[in-house]
Amino acid sequence: MRIPVARLQQHRFQLQAGFFLLFVLAPPLDIFRFDLTLGHFIVLGMPWTLGLDAFINGEIGPARATLNIIVRGFLPLLLVGGTLIWTAWRYGRLYCGWLCPHFSVVEKVNALMQRASGKPSIWESTPLPERQPDGRLIKRDPRYWIATILVAAGFAFLWALSLLTYLLPPFEIYHNLLTASLTPNQLRFLGIGSGLLFIDFMFARHLFCRFGCAVGLFQSLAWMANPRALVVGFEGKRAQACRSCNSACDNVCPMRLKPRSIKRRMFTCTECAQCITACEQVQGGNPDGGVLHWVAGDCALPVVTGNRPAPTACLKPESSPG
Repeated sequence: MRIPVARLQQHRFQLQAGFFLLFVLAPPLDIFRFDLTLGHFIVLGMPWTLGLDAFINGEIGPARATLNIIVRGFLPLLLVGGTLIWTAWRYGRLYCGWLCPHFSVVEKVNALMQRASGKPSIWESTPLPERQPDGRLIKRDPRYWIATILVAAGFAFLWALSLLTYLLPPFEIYHNLLTASLTPNQLRFLGIGSGLLFIDFMFARHLFCRFGCAVGLFQSLAWMANPRALVVGFEGKRAQACRSCNSACDNVCPMRLKPRSIKRRMFTCTECAQCITACEQVQGGNPDGGVLHWVAGDCALPVVTGNRPAPTACLKPESSPG
């Protein structure tokens, strides 16, 4: 089954931008935060507690207190966690590639670092080709290192500030920041948090996404458990079409994976589809289109087992996702 990729990256960027704004604005708008001064969550402007104060005061019995813990504590966790794991089981790390505010920073820093050094990461062994999948020629310019450092530092501070507002009253934090009256603990949190996040964004962003993020790891494990989950498939029968390409799909992958590999070698794939978009751009003059497509169901099995090529019917343009 082949999924159209027209304007795909534009839609993905819009979702990323919208979710990043939600991540920053959720505390000041009281959409979601945990207030340490009050000792409970704020959800949609309302206090969200386990109702234990009433039990301590003798207003309710043990049975009602237990029910409160289950309904107000465990059920929301199961609902959110279950939705995330089910989505990952069926579609892979879709949250990472399409919503995650950390991954959106990873991509921005990747792009700037590639402009500065020709490599999307300092750990990349060799510079990537200057010719882009869409035909543009982007030459290295060391002056972009300034922009790279400033963007990484800016996002690190914004992340640290946003995380602080999830824990303390947002308007107090923003007021103290604007009036230069932050408390010592607030200053320490912002300073240490910004420093650690800057190190992450500059030097370890891919490593964090691949090995350090528990949310991403559990999504990958759920995805690997389903051999019929959505995955990037490669038309092995048309491998000769790759001869005129400079491995564009490998070059654009934000996670530095090889999209033409089997599934277990793409354990941390974020389903961002940049490899698919790049392949479509490179093969734009080919009437058969690109050789990379999203596949699912039985069509995903060859990607899991490595028994390629996949059935031709799985990659027909007129097919739709199941």
